Amino acid sequence: MKLKTLAIVCSSYAVGAFAFAGSAMAKTEVDFWYSGGTKPQKLMTKLITEFNNSQDEYVIKSALQGNYTETYQKLQAGLASKTAPEFVLLDSTQAQMMAERNLVRDVRPYMDSEFNFNDFLGAFRQQVTTPDGIVYGLPAYGTTQIFYYNKHVLAAHGFTEKDLSTWQGVAKVSAAVTQKDAKGNTTFYGWEPMWGRNNLMDAAFSNGAKVISDDGKTILIDSPEWITVWDSFRKWIHEDETMRIHHGGQGWEYWYKTIDDVVKDRALGYTGSSGDQGDLDFTKLAATTQPGWDNNPAAPQAGAVTFVMPKGTDDKASRGAFEFMAFYTNAKNTARWSMLTGYIPVRESVRQVPEYQAYTAKNPQALIPLKQAGFASKDFFDPTKGKILDALGIAADQVQIENIPAEKALKQAAKRAQRALDRANR
Repeated sequence: MKLKTLAIVCSSYAVGAFAFAGSAMAKTEVDFWYSGGTKPQKLMTKLITEFNNSQDEYVIKSALQGNYTETYQKLQAGLASKTAPEFVLLDSTQAQMMAERNLVRDVRPYMDSEFNFNDFLGAFRQQVTTPDGIVYGLPAYGTTQIFYYNKHVLAAHGFTEKDLSTWQGVAKVSAAVTQKDAKGNTTFYGWEPMWGRNNLMDAAFSNGAKVISDDGKTILIDSPEWITVWDSFRKWIHEDETMRIHHGGQGWEYWYKTIDDVVKDRALGYTGSSGDQGDLDFTKLAATTQPGWDNNPAAPQAGAVTFVMPKGTDDKASRGAFEFMAFYTNAKNTARWSMLTGYIPVRESVRQVPEYQAYTAKNPQALIPLKQAGFASKDFFDPTKGKILDALGIAADQVQIENIPAEKALKQAAKRAQRALDRANR
């Protein structure tokens, strides 16, 4: 009887000791929300696994979202219900809106002496730093829209890449390579801008356009710099029929249809994401930076997709979030990300990574997004929580799809945007 009791006691002690050891060994869970295409998803999963296996203190628990918009909307609900993750991946505008509302942690206290923030590309470092010096996130990777074109078709018509250095040159090349059938229907297009406001905004910025006056009070999207550019695109698409856009459909359907036209010899080239590179054949295609407008230098937007850490989450888990962010953005891993996906690496020291040096020597197109980031405009930040961008989106559809003159579309957009800006400035 005593032996049985002792056995029970010993057994209980052993179980308790095991439980204690287990709790001592338990990792702190760190919740992470993100989105991305097929290749980015695969590499993100791989990096999370590598990080989790590299140390015993934290475990990253990731949740894939549909896209950046869905992530941002879900995050707002999570903040309200106090169920937000320790860190999240947002586009540059969303990250800045979070910072403007004081909803994210300043990451400077997490940086130790070994963490070299100055090694991040200046354009991206600027994007996550407020005027008073707060660093509200870490750039995960850069994105900008560049030119992809069929180098064999371009050469066969007697042109070179230099002929694509201005939008006027692109229009000339497009007119020369466009083909029509006996009924006058276009069977081969010169250029295919991507549907939406972004390509049109990039071209307008390359004509010296501004969205808001320097004093922050007046909307300028109906100025001649905007109207000239947007109406030129309307003419090229609807009157000359040397360019076209795909629009609508489910999700990214329009995007992939645009790519298919170039890949399957239905168009010379298109304007697409730096992240498209992983899916393109560069024995046939080439890449170059976006063009200027007339004598104005090119000034397309470039933005950093950004890690941010919402306030109100577990402090210890947030430390783990930063540790992963630092791991993800080190020179070797930002090189891996860029080589697989085509997105822009975020650190200057990526140029010293031997694998990246070898890759870019064999694949010079991989350096085009990095080159463009060096002279690009910062992603426009909308102080009206998206109302100005919404107005520009409506105007872009009117010009690109409905063939409405740019002056009419942009003047209507300017009125809507001005009302929103006036409310935001009160």
